Amino acid sequence: MPIPLPSALVDHHAIDLERKYSDGWGLTVNDVATAPSGEFYALYNVYRHTDGATDDEVDPAKAPFGYSLVTRYAPDGTLLATAVSGQSEDVDQDTVFGGSTTGLGEDLWWAKGLCVLPDGTLAATGPEDHTHLITADLTAVTAHHGIPDSGRDDGVRDPFAAWISTTPAGRLLCTTGEYGVHDYGNLLDNIVAITDQPLTPASQPTLRALASLVAEPALHTDGDLRSDVLFDGKPVGMDHRPRPSLIEYLAEAEQTGRQWDWDGASLGRPAVVREDLFVVPVYGRTYRGGSRGQRFAFVLVDDKAECVGRLGGMDPHRDSPFTGFCFEIAADSAHERIYHLNRYGLFAWTATGFRAQRLDLEDQRYKPLTHFTLVDCTPAGELVLAHRTQHLLLRIPCPADLSDLGEVVENALRSYAKERATLKRQWQPTNWHWIDSTAPVHRL
Repeated sequence: MPIPLPSALVDHHAIDLERKYSDGWGLTVNDVATAPSGEFYALYNVYRHTDGATDDEVDPAKAPFGYSLVTRYAPDGTLLATAVSGQSEDVDQDTVFGGSTTGLGEDLWWAKGLCVLPDGTLAATGPEDHTHLITADLTAVTAHHGIPDSGRDDGVRDPFAAWISTTPAGRLLCTTGEYGVHDYGNLLDNIVAITDQPLTPASQPTLRALASLVAEPALHTDGDLRSDVLFDGKPVGMDHRPRPSLIEYLAEAEQTGRQWDWDGASLGRPAVVREDLFVVPVYGRTYRGGSRGQRFAFVLVDDKAECVGRLGGMDPHRDSPFTGFCFEIAADSAHERIYHLNRYGLFAWTATGFRAQRLDLEDQRYKPLTHFTLVDCTPAGELVLAHRTQHLLLRIPCPADLSDLGEVVENALRSYAKERATLKRQWQPTNWHWIDSTAPVHRL
């Protein structure tokens, strides 16, 4: 399925599709979500930095721009609509494709996550627990939860979550941020939590904390406590949170007791393995000179706030996700399987943490996977991959028997090449940019 650019947007800004991304523009796929009906949604960004343009440039053909886009697909991949949202009010951008005050973010890179809630509403989420609710037909933003630009000091603070995923029964698995993680003064993801009530435009559910990355974030005050994030019935904060923390658990599991080995670690997006079991990625500090060989782990956490294991069978150097920063993980709750794709392999585990498969990407049969990012696993049991340069989505059925994974992936990659050739004849893309003039464009 192509990731489209609306022709009206391309024409309005006179985008040079032949121009290299290194020259100051780009298209990035952030996330994919699937509705219970089988419809797909893709969240992505397009931006341009224009050399020589001043802050008061009004000609859209010359001015810099940035947009968040959400595209809706029918179950068979047919494009149904695209919503376009302008970036922040701090950028002097024309509002033809969405006003900044009703857009999806504080800056170009704000919206990172997408989830279809049980009632069909879309939730677009991002750093500092900003959450926007969007109608299923992409025509309107119905609610926003977030923190004002002034942060913790001024304004009305109404955050919800940085990431959201749904369980088979319709509960919401979320991550939320806290101040003082690793002594930083801004809000960083630190808590994994679950809800028992729905998130709607009219109501925000309570989150029950299941795990904490850092045990005691510094700089906490009573003013930082959130009445909607609870552990044992009380707001999470200071030293009140699930223990051991994920870092404490990993230090003990490695039999080193050295928590400083995980200094600067980050919390990844959790995935739902089954209704009562989740997998939480934890990644060590990244370095400018390269981080291959740095610590990482995928921790299994249950809905009773217990760390019950971790995914095994990965070598910190040979299988490092830090090459290319491939930190995504997906879970097939229909078969209780867990998947991870990085530049070295496609990995698959059972719900107990046993590594059942590793497809080596040095193998020519699977080497094309090095160009893909793992973005989702559908409720029907399909892995969804996004090609980083060809801007296409590939769906791969998850086998019930993981011994069949290699054959299934090989067949899917063959089909990808054939279907891509068909799409090229139909769409006539320019430099792998797919321009659509048929689906409705909604300005948020």
